[in-house]
Amino acid sequence: MRGEGVIQSEAGSRSMVRAALAWGVHAFTALGAVVGTGALLSLGVGNLRSAALLMLLALFIDCVDGSLARAARVQEHAARLDGRRLDDIIDFLNYVVVAVVFLVVSGALLHPALVALPVLASCYGFCQADAKTDDDFFLGFPSYWNVVALYLWLFETAPEIGSALVVALSVLVFVPLKYLYPSRMKVFYWTTNVGGALWMVALGACVAWPERVAPFHVLLLSLFYPAYYIGGSLWFGGMARRRA
Repeated sequence: MRGEGVIQSEAGSRSMVRAALAWGVHAFTALGAVVGTGALLSLGVGNLRSAALLMLLALFIDCVDGSLARAARVQEHAARLDGRRLDDIIDFLNYVVVAVVFLVVSGALLHPALVALPVLASCYGFCQADAKTDDDFFLGFPSYWNVVALYLWLFETAPEIGSALVVALSVLVFVPLKYLYPSRMKVFYWTTNVGGALWMVALGACVAWPERVAPFHVLLLSLFYPAYYIGGSLWFGGMARRRA
């Protein structure tokens, strides 16, 4: 009997640890909302560099929290909280709301009213039933407006070009092309994710120390990863049929 009690106690302790880890992952995901709010506050006072760094931090959190959630088995040990819904809420904040405010504050658009296009398109993109396909792709342009906003700012792109790009990408949200879902890839997983990590570091350096990295053309070199992502999406994903 005493032995059974010890075993039960150990099992209970392990269960508590697993639950703590699972809830810790949820807290880490929720930290993205705090970071996004900080980015909005920075934009409110015109501090674009601080906002850009916080946007990259939020992107980092989003890139790793899914893998942490699967490792911690949050659906099993912290089932009271819907991690996917939490992730979608925070993604909409950071990938859409913060990004379009950045577009306006940075002067990337001809008129602030143009942000209605990516906002409305993203509302559709996030809520469509097959936003993530059964074979682990995003369907339609996956609202990477934060990346778009950062590149338009870093390249000091003319508002005419920025506006045309925003309109085109807003349309692509509705086009049923499949885009890579890096953390769920079955092929080139490490190539894609390690490349993404290096890309994030490069972009962070361009934001934090633009004068130091300019002689090495780091900003231009960083475009190789978006090009890889688009090429890989067309090669492995392509056009998909929407559900009836």
